[in-house]
Amino acid sequence: MSTTEHSAQNGSPATPGGTVTPGSTIPSGRAVAPGGTVTATATVDVDRSDPAYRAWLKEAVRKVQADANRSADTHLLRFPLPEHWGIDLYLKDESTHPTGSLKHRLARSLFLYGLCNGWIRPDRPVIEASSGSTAVSEAYFAKLIGVPFIAVMPRTTSSEKCRLIEFHGGRCHFVDDSRTLYEESAALAERTGGHYMDQFTYAERATDWRGNNNIAESIYQQLRLERYPEPTWIVATAGTGGTSATIARYVHYMQHDTRICVADPENSCFFDGWTHHDPHATADCGSRIEGIGRPRMEPSFVPGAVDRMMKVPDAASVAAVRALETAIGRKAGGSTGTGLWSAFKIVAEMVAHGRTGSVVTLLCDPGDRYLDKYYSDDWLAAQGLDIAPYTAAIESFLATGAWPE
Repeated sequence: MSTTEHSAQNGSPATPGGTVTPGSTIPSGRAVAPGGTVTATATVDVDRSDPAYRAWLKEAVRKVQADANRSADTHLLRFPLPEHWGIDLYLKDESTHPTGSLKHRLARSLFLYGLCNGWIRPDRPVIEASSGSTAVSEAYFAKLIGVPFIAVMPRTTSSEKCRLIEFHGGRCHFVDDSRTLYEESAALAERTGGHYMDQFTYAERATDWRGNNNIAESIYQQLRLERYPEPTWIVATAGTGGTSATIARYVHYMQHDTRICVADPENSCFFDGWTHHDPHATADCGSRIEGIGRPRMEPSFVPGAVDRMMKVPDAASVAAVRALETAIGRKAGGSTGTGLWSAFKIVAEMVAHGRTGSVVTLLCDPGDRYLDKYYSDDWLAAQGLDIAPYTAAIESFLATGAWPE
């Protein structure tokens, strides 16, 4: 369209004084032929319909939705606390998803979002920046709909997660500096003609936080018959920030009184960014607690939705997951320990103030992915982590209800 055509179609005269120049277009969409005769003009029409692609898209969306339809809800486990405290502590066990982690929900939402936006295309790779669990789940969905998948991940990612990505048909693309994940993922998508999923930007918007069986709605449904059906606190951990945003938004939308706490590990900027209201906060190195903690404030982390944050030492996270195994016989990943430590501290506060109620945190993924890390004393020694003081603190808390300072 020429400048003259654009101007005329927006109601401006083609010439000063409002006269119409032959060959121009007037607001009605009619053209002016040489000599000033007004004639009809053809409608500009570009049809990019692709029946083959739409048939593929329809089948891909059906497959992803069918996965959700045949997946039962995850369990809500009770952590044993003394009955006389009058407090119930639960863990939402997300390890029972088909790909074994909380990230299965996110991957499903991201794939539906990408498909319905027309970003994911047949035979073109899906690329993700991930420290592991999201990549495992996205590899599963990529295989489900028949597209290639490439995970861009730190070289320190656990070998078991790498094996699971490859088991589901994905490929691992390693970087030595976790801070370069984003740039390398975008560049790889550009080189291959694929789609960079970008969980750190789209996690909070891909999930329907108003309900539709998201994790928050599921928690409240499962608590309906408990003695404290509305939890006093829900504790989440942040990798993308999408889970805490979904839970917090749902709580606010449903007008619950529940408070939201986000537990952050060492070597993560979320706590500092939140406490100092600094959207540009950064961390110098990557988190040792896989799946959570970030070197920058991610777009999917919504600080204004969060009531409280805690900075949890990595040794405390490890001590907490080992205490979990002792209490309920289940191994879990380090991110579960970060949230559980914070939940313990909140329970102790409630005991100290004579309050009753329930607290919910998340069992994010299974511990068998981390046998060479959080369950290895050799790894702890190599990292310079001493969990003994934190183990003693947990034991004292569980015996007395008091939080050791």
